Amino acid sequence: MTNRRSPQRLVVLVSGTGSVMEALLRSAEDEAFGARVAAVVSDRPGVRALEIASDAGVATAVVSPGEFPDRATWDEALARTVATFEPDLVVCAGFMRLLGAPVLSRWPGLIVNTHPALLPSYPGAHAVRDALAGGAKVTGCTVMLVDEGVDTGPILAQSAVDVRDNDTEESLHERIKAVERALVVDTVGRMVRDGWTVEGRVARLG
Repeated sequence: MTNRRSPQRLVVLVSGTGSVMEALLRSAEDEAFGARVAAVVSDRPGVRALEIASDAGVATAVVSPGEFPDRATWDEALARTVATFEPDLVVCAGFMRLLGAPVLSRWPGLIVNTHPALLPSYPGAHAVRDALAGGAKVTGCTVMLVDEGVDTGPILAQSAVDVRDNDTEESLHERIKAVERALVVDTVGRMVRDGWTVEGRVARLG
């Protein structure tokens, strides 16, 4: 992949408090970062992430599944909404829904997501709990490109987090989130500045 324009436009998908999105907003204040957040789109109205984005002067939109008759119609509406902001990259930052074919086919290889484990270990919705139950001594977070599977896309970057003997799911997840924010900012910045390549299931930055 090569940069098409600078700064590149990010559309960030959120479902909650928006800590990763906020980290991207702060980083994008520096022109050297190479990208700006063009819009924040949520599947839930009234979440903190929308408030943070609005306060920062960033465009926001809500595409709530409850307002559509079925999943397919919502998928199409989400794709149309994201497209209005002309993204170079779509970043899932705590977005709690799987993306359907309308979004995946419109931005193939241009959708970034994070996962609170070192993939391919512990995929799925309960990665932190599963790592603890599995007796892992080290876990972490992964930034990857989104494909049609669940946590199966090419891996862009990973950071490790030690599991402590007294960890609960909550305490471990909080430490992972702190590492995750930094990793997403670093990875997206490198992507927009230096590009990336994908060969099969292997992704390389720069």
